[in-house]
Amino acid sequence: MDQIKYDDFAKIEFKIGEIKEAVEVEGSEKLLRLQVDFGEEKLRNIFSGIKKWYSPADLIGKKTVFVTNIIPRKIMGELSEAMIFGAEDESSENMSVLFLDKDLPVGSKVF
Repeated sequence: MDQIKYDDFAKIEFKIGEIKEAVEVEGSEKLLRLQVDFGEEKLRNIFSGIKKWYSPADLIGKKTVFVTNIIPRKIMGELSEAMIFGAEDESSENMSVLFLDKDLPVGSKVF
Protein backbone atom coordinates (compact mmCIF):
# COMPACT_ATOMS: atom_id res chain seq x y z
CA MET A 1 0.00 0.00 0.00
CA ASP A 2 1.31 3.42 -0.91
CA GLN A 3 1.84 5.84 1.95
CA ILE A 4 0.72 9.44 1.66
CA LYS A 5 1.95 12.59 3.32
CA TYR A 6 -0.09 14.22 6.07
CA ASP A 7 -0.64 17.22 3.79
CA ASP A 8 -2.35 14.94 1.25
CA PHE A 9 -4.63 13.45 3.91
CA ALA A 10 -5.45 16.93 5.24
CA LYS A 11 -6.97 17.80 1.84
CA ILE A 12 -9.77 15.27 2.36
CA GLU A 13 -12.90 16.73 3.96
CA PHE A 14 -14.90 14.30 6.08
CA LYS A 15 -18.29 15.48 7.37
CA ILE A 16 -21.30 14.06 9.16
CA GLY A 17 -24.37 13.80 6.94
CA GLU A 18 -27.91 12.62 7.64
CA ILE A 19 -29.54 10.44 5.01
CA LYS A 20 -32.95 12.00 4.33
CA GLU A 21 -33.96 9.83 1.38
CA ALA A 22 -32.73 6.55 -0.09
CA VAL A 23 -34.07 4.78 -3.16
CA GLU A 24 -33.01 1.85 -5.31
CA VAL A 25 -31.62 2.94 -8.67
CA GLU A 26 -33.68 1.47 -11.49
CA GLY A 27 -31.54 -0.67 -13.78
CA SER A 28 -28.75 -1.19 -11.24
CA GLU A 29 -28.09 -4.24 -9.08
CA LYS A 30 -25.70 -2.35 -6.78
CA LEU A 31 -26.69 1.30 -6.47
CA LEU A 32 -28.76 3.25 -4.00
CA ARG A 33 -29.40 6.96 -4.54
CA LEU A 34 -29.16 8.95 -1.32
CA GLN A 35 -30.24 12.50 -0.54
CA VAL A 36 -28.01 13.71 2.30
CA ASP A 37 -28.21 16.73 4.60
CA PHE A 38 -24.86 18.35 5.47
CA GLY A 39 -26.41 21.51 6.92
CA GLU A 40 -26.02 23.27 3.57
CA GLU A 41 -28.57 25.17 1.52
CA LYS A 42 -29.65 22.01 -0.35
CA LEU A 43 -29.38 18.27 0.05
CA ARG A 44 -26.61 16.48 -1.83
CA ASN A 45 -27.23 13.63 -4.23
CA ILE A 46 -25.00 10.60 -3.58
CA PHE A 47 -24.87 7.24 -5.36
CA SER A 48 -23.48 4.30 -3.42
CA GLY A 49 -22.96 0.64 -4.37
CA ILE A 50 -24.33 -0.68 -1.05
CA LYS A 51 -27.64 -2.15 -2.18
CA LYS A 52 -26.42 -5.71 -1.49
CA TRP A 53 -26.06 -4.90 2.22
CA TYR A 54 -28.65 -2.17 2.91
CA SER A 55 -32.23 -1.46 1.96
CA PRO A 56 -33.36 2.15 1.67
CA ALA A 57 -35.36 1.77 4.92
CA ASP A 58 -32.14 0.77 6.77
CA LEU A 59 -30.57 4.13 5.96
CA ILE A 60 -33.21 6.86 6.18
CA GLY A 61 -32.64 9.08 9.21
CA LYS A 62 -29.16 7.67 9.92
CA LYS A 63 -26.05 9.83 10.29
CA THR A 64 -22.69 8.71 8.99
CA VAL A 65 -19.38 9.97 7.62
CA PHE A 66 -18.94 11.15 4.03
CA VAL A 67 -16.06 12.50 1.96
CA THR A 68 -17.56 15.82 0.87
CA ASN A 69 -14.90 17.54 -1.22
CA ILE A 70 -14.59 14.85 -3.87
CA ILE A 71 -15.11 16.07 -7.45
CA PRO A 72 -18.73 15.28 -8.42
CA ARG A 73 -19.05 12.34 -10.80
CA LYS A 74 -21.85 11.51 -13.21
CA ILE A 75 -23.48 8.16 -12.39
CA MET A 76 -26.63 6.90 -14.13
CA GLY A 77 -27.06 10.34 -15.72
CA GLU A 78 -26.93 12.30 -12.44
CA LEU A 79 -24.15 13.82 -10.35
CA SER A 80 -22.92 12.05 -7.24
CA GLU A 81 -21.68 14.81 -4.93
CA ALA A 82 -19.93 12.96 -2.08
CA MET A 83 -18.84 9.49 -1.00
CA ILE A 84 -20.16 7.44 1.92
CA PHE A 85 -17.64 5.99 4.38
CA GLY A 86 -17.72 2.27 5.12
CA ALA A 87 -15.64 -0.84 5.67
CA GLU A 88 -15.59 -4.35 4.27
CA ASP A 89 -13.86 -7.61 5.10
CA GLU A 90 -11.16 -9.19 2.94
CA SER A 91 -13.68 -11.31 1.03
CA SER A 92 -15.84 -8.25 0.20
CA GLU A 93 -18.81 -10.32 1.35
CA ASN A 94 -19.48 -8.22 4.48
CA MET A 95 -19.72 -4.45 4.41
CA SER A 96 -20.69 -1.93 7.06
CA VAL A 97 -21.47 1.75 6.88
CA LEU A 98 -19.87 3.43 9.88
CA PHE A 99 -22.83 4.91 11.77
CA LEU A 100 -22.29 7.30 14.69
CA ASP A 101 -22.61 6.15 18.29
CA LYS A 102 -23.46 9.73 19.44
CA ASP A 103 -25.77 12.32 17.91
CA LEU A 104 -23.62 15.02 16.30
CA PRO A 105 -24.98 17.88 14.17
CA VAL A 106 -25.02 17.48 10.39
CA GLY A 107 -22.03 19.18 8.81
CA SER A 108 -19.73 18.38 11.75
CA LYS A 109 -16.17 17.87 10.58
CA VAL A 110 -14.53 14.50 11.17
CA PHE A 111 -10.86 14.37 12.02
